[in-house]
Amino acid sequence: MAGHSKWANIKHKKERQDAKRGKIFTRVIKEITVAAKMGGGDPNSNPRLRLAMDKAVDANMPKDNIQRAIDKGTGNLEGVEYIELRYEGYGIGGAAVMVDCLTDNKTRTVADVRHAFTKNGGNLGTDGCVAFNFKHQGYLVFEPGVDENALMEAALEASAEDVITDEDGMVEVITDPYEYSSVKTALEAAGFKSIDGEVTMRAQNMAVLAGDDAIRMQKLLDALEDLDDVQDVYTSAEIELD
Repeated sequence: MAGHSKWANIKHKKERQDAKRGKIFTRVIKEITVAAKMGGGDPNSNPRLRLAMDKAVDANMPKDNIQRAIDKGTGNLEGVEYIELRYEGYGIGGAAVMVDCLTDNKTRTVADVRHAFTKNGGNLGTDGCVAFNFKHQGYLVFEPGVDENALMEAALEASAEDVITDEDGMVEVITDPYEYSSVKTALEAAGFKSIDGEVTMRAQNMAVLAGDDAIRMQKLLDALEDLDDVQDVYTSAEIELD
């Protein structure tokens, strides 16, 4: 993997996230509501809710909005009933794509997701066709030049699962999804500030796409992410954009 590609991917991802900040709020509110409904309104005993609340704090969501979403989930306030759906398929060059949705209308959602795949050169697959390639993980990325030994020591002490140095000198700290926030906080307290990171479904085997294939793949991912019912889009494609 070329050293510059990951930098470009991070920059591109951040630009897209900033452009979709309004959607991030909507998605996090839905996730908090569902998490509270499934496991109760106490984040100390509900890891999924704690993770969703951490995302809300990262997105600078007001506390009132967070509490209102929890109250809707626990039934203290009236709210919409959401169904959780996961769709799997293939993008350009057979790259794996997994799409997580929260919806109040399954028929609409599957039609929208299928249309986005078909229109942009992908294929909607069957349950389980690509899920085996993804693992639920947290990751934090640190710039080249960081003191790798000190970072590794601090990360392992904070209960990180692994520390990986890329060929371009960037260091990734891998965490259990529900330990992500505590590892991040511990590393920041030790003086290590990440430049990127999140909890995600991470592809274990990546497919590098460049040129026209990269552009087409990005269009497919953008089309899926733009759907109102979509919460997250995961892919095995490593997109190299100039």
